[in-house]
Amino acid sequence: MAATLEQDRETGFRPPWWLRHAHVQSILPSLALRRAIIARRCAEVRARSRPLILDCGADVRLLAQHTPALRPNPPGAVLMLHGWEGDTEALYMRALARRLLAGGFEVLRLNLRDHGGTQALNPGLFHSCRLLEIIGAVRRAQDLFAGLPLHLAGFSLGGNFLLRVAADAPQAHLQLASVVAISPVLEPRATLAAIESGLSVYHTYFVRKWRASLRAKQRAWPGLYQFADMEHLSSLRQMTAALVARYTEFPSLDDYLNGYSITGQRLAGLTVPATIITAADDPIVPVADLARVAASAKLRTLVTPFGGHCGFLTSLAGDTWAENAVVAQLLR
Repeated sequence: MAATLEQDRETGFRPPWWLRHAHVQSILPSLALRRAIIARRCAEVRARSRPLILDCGADVRLLAQHTPALRPNPPGAVLMLHGWEGDTEALYMRALARRLLAGGFEVLRLNLRDHGGTQALNPGLFHSCRLLEIIGAVRRAQDLFAGLPLHLAGFSLGGNFLLRVAADAPQAHLQLASVVAISPVLEPRATLAAIESGLSVYHTYFVRKWRASLRAKQRAWPGLYQFADMEHLSSLRQMTAALVARYTEFPSLDDYLNGYSITGQRLAGLTVPATIITAADDPIVPVADLARVAASAKLRTLVTPFGGHCGFLTSLAGDTWAENAVVAQLLR
């Protein structure tokens, strides 16, 4: 029987009463008022950033944004990765980049394939098991920041990807200093079920964003993709099953979802210090799935009672608790 992963109950995060509800924590960061405030606070991140096209191997190219350190002798570099249907310009990405820059780090924000308006860069369609190209991007970051400790920091699906990168680091010949994952997807089947059965705003949001992305992919590669016959599909499960059957090598939806799960023994062999930050009230990633993640001497979990999914708000306008926790982890 596998050892149980120890969970540190993080009691230092106590938002005010009006911010404690899981849906407030999860949805408020996307609303106009906070978006406007954070966009102003992060204006320097955008102004100092420059786009890079990374050669990730096997003719795959991914778009990243490099923001140089604000002062000499940075303590390290951080490759950041967003969640599904997010991108490098997502406010949570820019907000964490701002905190990392204040901590002295070099920052590289990476787009997943077909995210951030990059559907024309690669003919193949994005799916969550395309790990090799993320490993390739991390390898390019290792070259770019040679001589500096390289850390990884990801949100939601991005956190899931980077934990898998860390698990495969030895055989991929990657030299990583650490990885921090905020609200990472643990068991994809459980996350899909949670989105389907939870507050409808989450399901509606992801369906709308994914449909827009698929239409952009079709416009970029009309000879390869025609998604018109899928417009009638109204659920993430139906859409995912159809795309898995048509455009991947996986024989079934379950096989595909298992392909990017990090429960079971997937993280048992970690050689890189890793931290999972998640909330007990996350409406997208059930915290119960942590019990199915293999124990590892290199893996630490911080479980807050509040925080929702990638929220961890302490106020309407300030840094999130998770942003400060990530910087603290990397500067340990």
